[in-house]
Amino acid sequence: MYKNMGKVKRTLEEYAILTVATLILVVGVYVFKFPNNFSFGGVTGIAVVLSAIMPATPGNITFIINMALLVVGFIFLGKSFGIRTVYVSVLMSVGLSLAEVWFPMEHPLTTQPVLELMYAIVLPAFSAAIMFNIGASGGGTDIIAMILKKYTKLNIGGALFLVDLGIVIASCFVFDAQTGLCSLCGLLAKSLVVDNVIESINLCKYFTIICNDPEPICDFITNELHRSATIYKAEGAYEHNQKTIIITIMKRSQAVELRNYIRIHQPTAFIAITNSSEIIGKGFRGFN
Repeated sequence: MYKNMGKVKRTLEEYAILTVATLILVVGVYVFKFPNNFSFGGVTGIAVVLSAIMPATPGNITFIINMALLVVGFIFLGKSFGIRTVYVSVLMSVGLSLAEVWFPMEHPLTTQPVLELMYAIVLPAFSAAIMFNIGASGGGTDIIAMILKKYTKLNIGGALFLVDLGIVIASCFVFDAQTGLCSLCGLLAKSLVVDNVIESINLCKYFTIICNDPEPICDFITNELHRSATIYKAEGAYEHNQKTIIITIMKRSQAVELRNYIRIHQPTAFIAITNSSEIIGKGFRGFN
C-alpha cells in the first residue's frame, strides 16, 4: 500500500513539474516568440511562418499540427508513445489557443527585439530541459524524431536541424532579414541553453576525502545527509603512513554541509571536489 502511495505521489509531482514547465513554455512562445515572428524551429516556428500566409493564428495552427502529429505518433509508435509527451503537447496547444483568446497581443511586449529574443530562447529552452530531464518532451517535431529513430537509420539530430534551418530561411522571405537573422540566432542558441540547463539541474559533487579518522565523516554522510560512501585504505607516498580515502557523491546543497563539517571537525583532511552531471545509480538518476 505504502509503495503504491509512493508511486502515486511521484507521479503527481512529475505532472505538477510538467504543468509548470509547459506554462513556462507557453509564456515564452506566446509573449515573446509569436509577436516578433521568431521562427527558430519546431511546430511553433512552422506556425509563425504559416500564419503570415494563411488566415489563421499561430496558436490555432500549432494546435492543429500538434494534434495531427499526436495521431501520427499513436499510429506509428503505439504503446511506446509516451503519455507524458501527449499531456505536454495537448496542454501546450490548448494553452496557446486560450492565450490568444484571453490575452490578445497585437504587437511585441517591448521595442527591443534582441531582449525579446533572449526570453524567446531561454524560457522555452529552460522548459524543454525540465521536460527532457524527467523523460518527457513538448511533442511536435520530437514525435517525428521518435518515428524516424524507430523506422530509419537517419541522423535524427541532423535531419531535425535541417528542417529547423529550412523554417528559418523561409522566415527571411515571408518576413524580413532582421526577423530571419534573429531566428537563426535563436536556432543556434537553443540547443546550447537546453544542454546547459540540463547539466545544471543534474549537477552533483564528487568528493574524494583523504583523512586519518573516517568514522565521524562517514557517520555524518549516512546519518545526517542520508547518502552513502565508499572507503578504502591507502598509503601516503611521502611519509608512508596509513590513510583512509572516502568516496561519496551528493547534491550541491548537501555538498556544502559536508564540506563545512569536515573543515570544522577534521581540518587536516584533504578534500578534492569535482563537478559531475552524469550520475546514474541508486539515489540518483535512473534508479530513484
